[in-house]
Amino acid sequence: MAQLWGGRFTGETDGLAFAFNASIHFDRRLFQQDIEGSIAHVTMLAKQGILEEDDKESILQGLLGIRKDVEEGRLEIDDTYEDIHSFVEAQLISRIGDGGKKLHTGRSRNDQVALDMRLYTRKQVQETDALLKELLEVILNVMEENVETYMPGFTHLQKAQPITLAHHYGAYFEMFRRDRQRMEDIYRRMNYCPLGAGALAGTTYPLDREYTASLMGFAGVTQNSMDSVSDRDYLIEFLAALCTVMMHMSRFCEEIIIWNSNEYQFVEIDDAYSTGSSIMPQKKNPDIAELVRGKTGRVYGALMSLLTTMKGIPLAYNKDMQEDKEVAFDAMDTVKNCLILFTGMLRTLKFRKERMAESAMNGFTNATDAADYLVGKGVPFRDAHGIVGRLVLYCIEKNTSIDRLSLQELQEISDKFEADIYEAVSLKTCVAKRLTIGAPGPKAMKETLKKYREYMDN
Repeated sequence: MAQLWGGRFTGETDGLAFAFNASIHFDRRLFQQDIEGSIAHVTMLAKQGILEEDDKESILQGLLGIRKDVEEGRLEIDDTYEDIHSFVEAQLISRIGDGGKKLHTGRSRNDQVALDMRLYTRKQVQETDALLKELLEVILNVMEENVETYMPGFTHLQKAQPITLAHHYGAYFEMFRRDRQRMEDIYRRMNYCPLGAGALAGTTYPLDREYTASLMGFAGVTQNSMDSVSDRDYLIEFLAALCTVMMHMSRFCEEIIIWNSNEYQFVEIDDAYSTGSSIMPQKKNPDIAELVRGKTGRVYGALMSLLTTMKGIPLAYNKDMQEDKEVAFDAMDTVKNCLILFTGMLRTLKFRKERMAESAMNGFTNATDAADYLVGKGVPFRDAHGIVGRLVLYCIEKNTSIDRLSLQELQEISDKFEADIYEAVSLKTCVAKRLTIGAPGPKAMKETLKKYREYMDN
């Protein structure tokens, strides 16, 4: 059992207690960040005259050698060490001797792990943002190609008014664009370096914290040493943002699952993102969409776990905070994997455009436009609403749609209907008349697409 402490203790740690206390089986993924932080720390110590230049060079060469050996598979991070910090330090001492013991000068494991986790999370924020941008590009491509692909818009899962596929996808563009804005906001707020905070009260060594922060690309340093080692707000914010990303994907997946059903048949999911049934040969199941929907709860659980862990912790560092990592790592991995698969599924999705348009017509999505038509003929809206309601009931009884009725049938319900009613209730006209900002009309949509493309190109 390799650990960084022991002078105060005369007895051996119980084996089960050591394993319970150890974190190396999950914090090994912080290896790169631990090396990066140690390199910056040692460089600063030498700059401040706390370390001799020879010691600095020896430690740096040792750290770089350890990193290279792990990356190339010559050195394995094993579970005999308590955590990734003790592994790196023990390896360093074994390679360069007592000089390696100077690595920890002016540093505590508390500010060390705070730094490692912040560096790792910062990288995850960037990677998640890149995946969201890739998803937005796929969504925008579909929008640009489907400005006149008509489909029903829904409220209460009931067909409501005609829209376009571009308009429907645009709602998700807005959602995932907000997700990217959250990533930017989280990155900006978390990008401050806790190293130099020590265990909780700083250190007597003349550290240059600003210099250390600059070496690792931080905007500055944290301003309170107690908060520095006990803060996990940035991680809670990131998990909350990941929950929102998953919620957006889950909503989209729900719609794709519905659209893929035999009853709708709006889309066909590519074979690469579907599975079959072990007993029913006709089945083509939307398993990837269902799994993304299902894994949303898993990410929600990570956020609630960390919030619950942090809610009763007094200042400053407590071992409870070690529980931040496993759930956070799992959530980060889950969201990135879901984004990759979800983007691939969207990219290969095939649309049955005629079926979508037919569904919009058969669902009376042009009923409001028929009422507006009557208003244009001088009928009060409330009366027009009632007339079209009777018209829809008649169509249901005849198993038809408004545009398929003869003029005679229409005029039996209201003599205000004339031959121009057919153009007025066509999907193309219904959509084209909607010109307000954010509406599905081609003119409004083209302006929106222009803004979206500018956003993506910046």
